[in-house]
Amino acid sequence: MNRYQSQFKIFNKTEKAEIEEKLHEQFGIKKINGTILQSGADRLFLYQGQLTEKQIQELEQAVPIERVGIYFAKIQNENETRLSIDGVQLFQHQITKNIFEVNQEQANQWMHGNELNIKTNLTGFIVIKFKNNFLGCGKASEEKITNFIPKNRRLKEKN
Repeated sequence: MNRYQSQFKIFNKTEKAEIEEKLHEQFGIKKINGTILQSGADRLFLYQGQLTEKQIQELEQAVPIERVGIYFAKIQNENETRLSIDGVQLFQHQITKNIFEVNQEQANQWMHGNELNIKTNLTGFIVIKFKNNFLGCGKASEEKITNFIPKNRRLKEKN
């Protein structure tokens, strides 16, 4: 009998294909190499290590595991998945859709955690890019882009 409540779910091939399809529709991402795990109701992790799914499950039964792999996306609803900063970095060479390029000032505002009050002609989740740098994922609406950079990853103001 397992002493611990399972902390995550390992996606089967069908579930992984559904996530790949969503990310392809949203961002042009074609292939996810590795095992996808879900923690809680909505956080997705990508594991690309040497442990098999069975070994991960056996390890989880022996000790409580908080996370396996890198946090790369969050399921927002049935139709939308938001990439984390690490997810944007991980898939930057595959992302071909819903990219919004910003200028130096906008990139600075973005990295400080501010919303961008600009019209993009896009709606939904978009990837923010400055020159060759992918900065993260935001949600575009008619008037602004909402910022999801966690507080601990934002640039701090200089005194």
